[in-house]
Order: sequence, then C-alpha cells, then structure tokens
Amino acid sequence: MKTLCVYCGSSVGASPVYADAARSLAKAMVDDNIALVYGGGNVGLMGVIADEVMRLGGEATGIIPKALMDKEVGHSGLTRLHIVKDMHERKAMMASLSDGFIAMPGGIGTLEELFEVFTWSQLGLHDKPIGLLNVEGFYDGLIAFLQHIVDERFLRSEQAALLIHQSEPNMLLKKIKDFVPPVRTKMLDAVTAEKIL
Repeated sequence: MKTLCVYCGSSVGASPVYADAARSLAKAMVDDNIALVYGGGNVGLMGVIADEVMRLGGEATGIIPKALMDKEVGHSGLTRLHIVKDMHERKAMMASLSDGFIAMPGGIGTLEELFEVFTWSQLGLHDKPIGLLNVEGFYDGLIAFLQHIVDERFLRSEQAALLIHQSEPNMLLKKIKDFVPPVRTKMLDAVTAEKIL
C-alpha cells in the first residue's frame, strides 16, 4: 500500500469533527508512508487533509479538471498537481494512481466517486480496497441502505462486504491494509479494465 485516493467534501461540514478526522487520517497515512491522491482542491476537507499531509512531510498528488481549477481553488502547495480536461479524466487518473480508496464525509460528488469505484470493484475491474470513514455515524444511513439493497436482492452480500467501514482513521487504515481481494471470475476482460483504469 503506497498510495490512497481519498474522496471528501469541498466543504468542511457542520461539525469540526470532520476536519479533525481528516487530520487524523493524514497522520495515519504519513506514519505508514502512504501518499495521498485526491481531487486537488485547497478548500473544505480536501484542503484540510492535503495541508496536513504536506505539513507532516508526506506526499500529496492532486488531480483537478481545468474547469474546476478556479472554483475549487487548486492547491498550489502539493507534491504535484495534475490539471486535466474533465471529470472523467480526473477520476480515471485518481484510480490509476491509487492502491486503494477512502471516502470521508462529503456531498454528491464524493458519493458519485465512491460508487463508481465500488461499481468497478463489483464488475471485477479492480481488486483494490474501498473504505468509508464513518465519522460520527455520517454514513450510518448509507450502510443501512446498502443492507436494504442486499435484503431486496439487488446486491449480493459478498459484494456489499467489499465496502469496508470504520469510524476511526487508524482502524480503517489497518483494515484497508489487511484487505485480501476475494477470488472471483472477473465479469469484464482485462482490455476493458485497462481502458477504465
């Protein structure tokens, strides 16, 4: 585990616990010599985790679309910042540069990024770990809804189990590092996967 992609909000949220969790996750990653890959902004939780990784002497790579460079205020103090043409290129590059994924609290964009890599995992396009940092129960409703989807037989329980969730950054990082991909027959061929990842 050399790099982790962290999806998180361009807002800091309503409670300081979210920024505290971002700093704790940054420290856990730097302590384990794991580099950050993220959306490239310097606002909200994105800015908090990137600033803390850099402050602690870690490595942070941002990927931001040209159209969002001004809106999200691209971070100028990173190890590297890639400016790409659109969201599709951003997400593909974030995935290709990362050994795993963590979603912190965030909005619709965070959820969209999370569910895209979750779907890719379900389809067998990658076998990288995916985690939810469930700060103060932020994702309790989502976790319960995923169980509802399983109960209604739209998702298999073994697929739902691919999404790791913990409330503490250190515990989540440990579970992600200990993740062993399930043995399965991939649903899509390697050529298709290579185009996406």
